[in-house]
Amino acid sequence: MNILITICGRAGSKGIPNKNMRLFFGKPLIDYSIAAACLFKRKHRFDTVDVCVNSDSDQLLKMAEPYGPICIKRPEELALDASPKLPAIRHSLHEMEQEFGRQYDYVVDLDITSPLRKTADIESALEKAVKNPDTDVVFSVVPSRRNPYFNMVEQRDGEMRKVLDGGFTARQQAPKVYDMNASIYCYRRNSLYSKLKQSPLDGKFDIFLMRDTAVLDLDCEDDFNLLEILACYFFQEEFKELYDYVSRM
Repeated sequence: MNILITICGRAGSKGIPNKNMRLFFGKPLIDYSIAAACLFKRKHRFDTVDVCVNSDSDQLLKMAEPYGPICIKRPEELALDASPKLPAIRHSLHEMEQEFGRQYDYVVDLDITSPLRKTADIESALEKAVKNPDTDVVFSVVPSRRNPYFNMVEQRDGEMRKVLDGGFTARQQAPKVYDMNASIYCYRRNSLYSKLKQSPLDGKFDIFLMRDTAVLDLDCEDDFNLLEILACYFFQEEFKELYDYVSRM
């Protein structure tokens, strides 16, 4: 099986300046995704696993280069503030297939802003994608703490209303919902060139559960600081393998 792992990051960030290069526990944030990819590759020697970093930032690519991934310079038109990520992943796929002269079966994208992941998480995504050949993408989720059927509201037509009116009077009655934690996306290669144009939700998708680390997105300084506090605990046991690998980089 031919697997491409992509790690994509833009130079700009509105909430946290230079977020992808920011030090997290003394190491650049991108190092944690590179480490997860390297650990997966080391454990799957019987598969062809290639790793690439795609960015419009020369500095970010320079940071990644010593650790072995192929570094791909992102075109300006794919690096705008409103640019979706999927075209950048597709650009990575095209460049890597041209570089190595082989066709990949799956593309696994690891988000830089989700540093806490294990090899087993990547394996779970890939295994589910292989078992469900009609699925275009499998992505990671965590159980949602809020439910649009029960305890969420929105402003609509000048007044506050329920997001979804299901008539439920207890949380246990409402349909189970999940938060996309944006950590891992496992794409079927052909789907990236057909059904999936701008979003992983464009096609048929499935999910797998990851450990809820409480912080889903690094959008502001508070998110970053809180995740560092939580990582003090997680790196001691559950994510120790990842932390040890990053420490040696």
